[in-house]
Amino acid sequence: MTGVKVSPRNRLRLAASRVVHAATTRLPGAAAVRAARQAPGWVADGALAAGFLAAMLIEQAESAALPGARQPLALALSVVIAGALALRRQIPLTAYLAGSSALLAQALWAGPSTVAPYANLIGLYSVGLYAPRGRAWWGPVLAVPGVFVYVSGAWSAASASPAAGVLLSWLLAWAVGYGAARRREEQQAARQAMRRQAVAEERSRMARELHDLIGHTVNVMVVQAGAGRLVLDRDPAKTREILASLELTGRQALTELDRVLGVLRRDDPHPGDRAGTGAAGQPGLGSPLGEAGPAVPGIADLPALARRMTEAGIRVTVQIDPPSPPVARSVDLSAYRIVQEALTNAMKHGGARSASVTVRFDGRAVDIEVRDDGRGAPAGYQPGRGLLGIAERVSAFGGSLQHGGGGRGGFRLRAVLPVP
Repeated sequence: MTGVKVSPRNRLRLAASRVVHAATTRLPGAAAVRAARQAPGWVADGALAAGFLAAMLIEQAESAALPGARQPLALALSVVIAGALALRRQIPLTAYLAGSSALLAQALWAGPSTVAPYANLIGLYSVGLYAPRGRAWWGPVLAVPGVFVYVSGAWSAASASPAAGVLLSWLLAWAVGYGAARRREEQQAARQAMRRQAVAEERSRMARELHDLIGHTVNVMVVQAGAGRLVLDRDPAKTREILASLELTGRQALTELDRVLGVLRRDDPHPGDRAGTGAAGQPGLGSPLGEAGPAVPGIADLPALARRMTEAGIRVTVQIDPPSPPVARSVDLSAYRIVQEALTNAMKHGGARSASVTVRFDGRAVDIEVRDDGRGAPAGYQPGRGLLGIAERVSAFGGSLQHGGGGRGGFRLRAVLPVP
């Protein structure tokens, strides 16, 4: 239609709406959002600054009210306002201060703009979002006088009502950015705490596994070596038998150490964590880590452990009901380690000559009890690394642990491991 005049402001809004419509119709929404998220921050800020600069230049070109002498000043101030957006992540407070100064100068000496205030609004939001906590609080401090100066210059007379509304909008933008930054800090702190906890738990697990393995094996080998030394001269046959047992213990220790180190290098400390097929072909025993890997010890291996302890000088009897309980591999291994550590303590610290091991499984939990006839627990004793390691294993399954003097002397340990 001819004869209809369109104001510069309406032409600007019409052009902006056409640009938005073209962008939303030619690009799928998901692809546009994905591309924006993948773009580096400086690229996005540069594009934002360029868009605002183009909008301000179009506004100035279409405005007939701006004298020609003020055009260069308006252009320079527009460049500063838009350039502040390009630096809103690197130096948010400085960029906002520069953009606000240029915006006030524009309102006082070059004529107000309808586009520039929104760039300043984004700048204040960026102060709350990207500035450190202490510097971010300068945003509202600078915004309050800036808003009143801008309103008085843009509208020729200060009006309390518009100034209050504009100020509320600016402070709300800063508060949104500040809140998002604090939530991001809390999330980062939570992630760091979780990483530290995971590292601590992994170190504790590694120390527990190595202590249980090395401590038990070294104690058995020391006792066997001492027994061999005592009978070396008067019973060569017995010495050869002890040395053969010592060699077998050492080989088994190396095999198990290789298994433990292999498990510790994996992401999952108990690969599969399900009932496997052990050497005896029964469910619930330690299954191989790989096709040629050594088997993980479990409850069904306790009789072999008892034989080794008997050869080392402490007679051990084992009762398992049922003989091969169908439990997860992690429970199976932990039960074995608990008995192993309890027998090692009975031999090393209690000086026991005999011990009994009872393992029962009722479908809901594995009940482990180890008794010995050693010196028992002194009054006010404090658990050492071995008992602390057992407590950590039991706690990991949400079970219960009791240890102390037995009813007829010696030491008694009972652990209950719930089965998921």
